[in-house]
Amino acid sequence: MRRMLFSAACAAAALVLAGCASAPATEATVAPNANLVVQGIPPIPQSLAERVQRYNDFRGHGFADWHPTRREMLVLHRAETDATAQLWRAAAPGAALERLTAEPDPVAEASWEPREGRYIVFARGRGGNEATQLYRLDPATRQATLLTDPDQRHDPIGWLHGASKLVYGAVPLDRTADGGKRAAIDTTLWLMDPLSPEGRRQIAVLPGAGWFGGAISHDDRTLAITRYVSATESEAWLVDLASGERRRVLPAPGETLKASHFPVAFRPDGSGLLFLSDRAGEFRELMLLSLADGRITRLTSQIPWDVSGVAPSEDGRWIAFQANVEGRDELRLLDGRTLKELALPPLPAGSIGSAAFDRRGDELAFSTNSAQGPSRLHSLRLAGGAVADWTTPHVPPGLDVSRFGEAEIVRWTSFDGRTISGLLHRPPARFSGPRPVLIQIHGGPEGQATVGFMGRYNYLLQELGVAIVQPNVRGSSGFGKTFLSLDDGYKREDSVKDIGALLDWIATQPGLDASRVLVAGGSYGGYMTLASAVHYGERIAGAVDDVGISHFVTFLQNTESYRRDLRRAEYGDERDPAMRAFLDRISPLTNAAMIRKPLFVVQGLNDPRVPYTEAEQIVAQVRANGTPVWYLRAENEGHGFQRKENADWRFYAFVRFAEQVLLGR
Repeated sequence: MRRMLFSAACAAAALVLAGCASAPATEATVAPNANLVVQGIPPIPQSLAERVQRYNDFRGHGFADWHPTRREMLVLHRAETDATAQLWRAAAPGAALERLTAEPDPVAEASWEPREGRYIVFARGRGGNEATQLYRLDPATRQATLLTDPDQRHDPIGWLHGASKLVYGAVPLDRTADGGKRAAIDTTLWLMDPLSPEGRRQIAVLPGAGWFGGAISHDDRTLAITRYVSATESEAWLVDLASGERRRVLPAPGETLKASHFPVAFRPDGSGLLFLSDRAGEFRELMLLSLADGRITRLTSQIPWDVSGVAPSEDGRWIAFQANVEGRDELRLLDGRTLKELALPPLPAGSIGSAAFDRRGDELAFSTNSAQGPSRLHSLRLAGGAVADWTTPHVPPGLDVSRFGEAEIVRWTSFDGRTISGLLHRPPARFSGPRPVLIQIHGGPEGQATVGFMGRYNYLLQELGVAIVQPNVRGSSGFGKTFLSLDDGYKREDSVKDIGALLDWIATQPGLDASRVLVAGGSYGGYMTLASAVHYGERIAGAVDDVGISHFVTFLQNTESYRRDLRRAEYGDERDPAMRAFLDRISPLTNAAMIRKPLFVVQGLNDPRVPYTEAEQIVAQVRANGTPVWYLRAENEGHGFQRKENADWRFYAFVRFAEQVLLGR
């Protein structure tokens, strides 16, 4: 904390919003930490931080893995003293967690050595750079050993069934290339014994960077892997783990169908491959491919929603899966032998997150979260239907989260007559009159606004009385593949028009104040925010852009090479002159002169997806036009703020911005 002369600080800030004159002469303030670059943001009063603080410390739990021989879990959790999520061991339901890692950077995922649990392999990047490395962790000594080449990015794929060897993929990073750019990217598949990483064996080199996930056959001979082309097209390939030879199985050779195909698991006897696909209709279904004759059996055709996740048991007796029902994931179960759906016992309320069977296939771990709290872990014993609660999320003292209201689904008609939906979070009834509105736009663009805990943003709802709308504009997932493709290529700005239609709808709602609307979003949602500021500047009070695209051409030129072709499939290929001209014309940077309402831009310096230059150029141009701009950059973050001290300060600034533009404070 520090004290400063508030009026003097306001005068010194280059471009801040009005309102400094009415502030007290002196007031304690919260200084940004040394890794935050702050421009144009007025001092954050200590009193604001104290008001917000308890909403900054919700701490849930994520599932990582079951121990192979004991009834215990690996858990991802941020403790009070941590800046990021670390790895912990839960020895029993409700037991105190045992810390396994304590590092500045978050653990992304982890798994036990699958036969005896002798060690753990976990993944972690540095400073938000997403250059993920794999480490071996000794659970007794807590010593971590680097297993992979720091000049490449790595993704664990899976363990062999008959040996403690790990299959993983690696792609090169731009900083290892001449001039910092690569014309072509390959994905190399490796097989490694984590106890002897120097003896790793190359399995195959696959062209391109869109290879990920998959499953290993029970005889350890074959890997099924996804080749991702775009949000609406992906393929399933089989790779021989001995020879490296590969063949495409979905779509079948000669089949011209373009659809999504994601391999999930081999049948234990090797006769078939479970996969997710929308090849039969609008939504992704769980299907079974017969490897003998190519016959496909639809297993969940009765569900008119996407199957969003699948967790088969190791022995094939059970297949758990999640159905995404208008943004809420529901748990379902199939009999692995008959492939018929089975009834489940009553489960804890909330949307289902991750799910995984233990090695014996007797117990299913799953997570839930809801408007009333962050993620917590449970397990279900299939024999008898008993549910155990493994973790309890931390809720700051004095907050009664049971009173936090559920989101409601709202719908409006867009410019072309299409119905668009979103989630509306209303503040408590004690706030009277039409309420100011935050429109919070998801990223992706193929992301989805889903029901669940609102975290810090509960402060806006519960204390400021701000309503929050999370729109699922065209291009969002979860509503069918036709809807998913409605914003592709030259249709990009149709999704922006959906925000214009939302503003029209807000104006018809007696409980919402159309004269006080703040638009915010991250990543692609950041582009949508900037585009909304361009097209609807007279109808909004301000905009907050987190790690957003400001110009599609510079974004495609500067994003990490392993992502470039995948993004071209979504946004268009800037090497084509006509597409380049279109992308230039619709980019917010080109139209920055139209951004006249206050703008707040947030960025991580190490972002490999949307480079920090996207933020710097829009900040410079909008400022040059005389519009107030706040800019916050973290030197130790990437695509979004993960470290608590950075996220806290960012939210303090966000609240101050929202109070000024929406509430006139």
